[in-house]
Amino acid sequence: MNGAGSGDPAGRDGVPAGGKLLLIPAILAGFLWFFPVSLNAQQSDALGGADRSALNAREEFRLGVQAYNRYAFNEGILSFERALAFRPGEGLILDWLGRAYFRSGLEDTALRQWQAAAAAYGPSSGDGLLVMGRIETIRNRRSLFPAMDEDIRYVEAGRYPGTSDDIVLYRQPTSILALEDGSAWVVAYGSNELVRIDVNGMIRQRRRGPLNGFDRPYDLVRGLDGRLYLSEFRGGRVSILSADGEWLAYIGSKGLGEGQLIGPQNMAIDEEGYLYVVDYGNRRISKFDPDGEFILSFGDRRSGFQGLLSPTGIAAGGERIFIADGVSRRIFIFDRNGSYGGVLVEEGLSGPESLRFLSERQLLLADTNRLLLIDIDSALVRELGVLGNSRVRIVGAELDRNGNILAANFQAGEVAVMTPINEMAAGLFVQIDRVVSDNFPEVTVEVQVQNRRRRPVVGLNAGNFLLSEEGRAVSEQNFIGGAYQTESSDVVLLMERSPETASRGADLAAAIRDILAGGSRVVSLVSAGEQPQREGLAGASAAVFAAAARGNPASYTARWRFDRGLRLAATDLLPGSKKRAVVFVGVGTLGELAFDQYSLSELAAYLTNNGIRFYAVTVGEEPPAEELRYLCDQTGGQVLPLYRPQGITPVLERLGSASSGSYTLRYRSQLPTDFGRAYLSVEAEVYLLERSGRDKIGYFPPLE
Repeated sequence: MNGAGSGDPAGRDGVPAGGKLLLIPAILAGFLWFFPVSLNAQQSDALGGADRSALNAREEFRLGVQAYNRYAFNEGILSFERALAFRPGEGLILDWLGRAYFRSGLEDTALRQWQAAAAAYGPSSGDGLLVMGRIETIRNRRSLFPAMDEDIRYVEAGRYPGTSDDIVLYRQPTSILALEDGSAWVVAYGSNELVRIDVNGMIRQRRRGPLNGFDRPYDLVRGLDGRLYLSEFRGGRVSILSADGEWLAYIGSKGLGEGQLIGPQNMAIDEEGYLYVVDYGNRRISKFDPDGEFILSFGDRRSGFQGLLSPTGIAAGGERIFIADGVSRRIFIFDRNGSYGGVLVEEGLSGPESLRFLSERQLLLADTNRLLLIDIDSALVRELGVLGNSRVRIVGAELDRNGNILAANFQAGEVAVMTPINEMAAGLFVQIDRVVSDNFPEVTVEVQVQNRRRRPVVGLNAGNFLLSEEGRAVSEQNFIGGAYQTESSDVVLLMERSPETASRGADLAAAIRDILAGGSRVVSLVSAGEQPQREGLAGASAAVFAAAARGNPASYTARWRFDRGLRLAATDLLPGSKKRAVVFVGVGTLGELAFDQYSLSELAAYLTNNGIRFYAVTVGEEPPAEELRYLCDQTGGQVLPLYRPQGITPVLERLGSASSGSYTLRYRSQLPTDFGRAYLSVEAEVYLLERSGRDKIGYFPPLE
């Protein structure tokens, strides 16, 4: 970007005080003109105020970009606003100002800035289209982790084929088990193995069992302790496997007696860890404890029930067991003791097979060539999607960690990847969260990848990313890793300092001890008084934290501020782990000044837009405030009563395995820096099967 500019009257930048321009090298032009073409139109007045404005705008813009990249979003907003005062209507400044407002939780204000930026860029320009896509996504998404949108239809987005040219990769898939890293175990009935397939369709691991191998494996489920259970149809048994698929032991044997199996197929695990096995040949369900001890069997003919004719799918949820029957084409209900409870679905099914819970009230059913969604309260059945080719028999299906449905097509010998139709059209939502150029020319880029419903996309690797500068692929691009791969997590403790909590010091201390046992690194403890205070304490002992939890008696006040305390607590998490949470400890009700400075929606946006979960630990008898539940729902957290059967610890232990769509890449820049004063742009493109997304941002290298 070339252009001439003026220095100031003091004679800086090679321009004498008299105003005569002595030097206009390309390096000076880069110093003065950092914005797109719109600024070059104002270069005609070599000594006028327009060029002084360009210098001032550029310096404020540089400060704003640097503040943004060190998480000082409010400071960045002030700098960008000052830059706009010198260059009103400049698209690049408006774009960055929108980013800073967005990360600060002020989404409505961010949208207004982005609308103005799109108009300044031009709606048909590349930058304008990027901004318009961002606006559309932010407006349309509603919640962070929807289990299943009941109005969405799924279409085939890709396949994990069982063959490649003449090479057989695996044969006749029957079941899918999704993993936290986005990959999935596929049970290959025809080739007697388990294969782990990543999000790009690449086989990463194989398991073939003990020395004698698996004998027609059929279904795979995960126990509460992480162990896996694999049914072997021809072997008449269930194999217990480690979490990584290593064979450990057998459950059952072939036969007609109690605890014996003939043709075991699908399985389910209930909330207490008991295993339910569809004993297809004996037309019954067998129940085992987690270690394989036989408990009971049910499903035979008895008063009020005709008996199972051809049991196929099974799912366990709450106190109920749901069983699909392929011959009667119904779904029956039993309790966990095997007592018959009636019919859930009586008609409309063609060949029901596997059942999986998607949420507390929704079942996913594989029905020949269809995927059906069943509401267990209303018994309503809705078609989610259809596989349309001629060779179709969907035997198993499961929702993966990226919101796709993986369908095991036994007949075609492949796994179909089914994606919401609106996401196929919209693609991926890609955001460059941060650029670190302290060691320039080495540049580090942090990229956030989500689908259009704000669900993190996990499991990506180096082959999914392409970085470019000024339209050219960067040099020495390296994939550092994804946050989903790490178990580390950060927590900030937010303590309510109201009169109601003043007498609950023992409960507060107990809550802190339980939270600390969750394994996350505690960054700080924040007291939410009238003026929230950061207590620090990182690395302190449990006893020190417990004492701090009780707080100073003088800090308790009816004018305690939840909003300010939460804002301070969340800010402390920004530089740390990408898996992070604020854990609020209080009686469950919020004071009159709870949202005096920051609204509930602004706080929720600040948390979600920075990848922070919110948990509320309640120590009082009152039901938790709806505002607390809202923050938990929006961020993927949970309300946790202090005294609950499972305790707080198990929930927070899972924070380390939570999904995160944050990725880090590094490359070596080839761009000229103008001694650190040039604004350098970088673009990230992400590809996954048939979908893609991109974002463009920029940075300033260090001043030389």
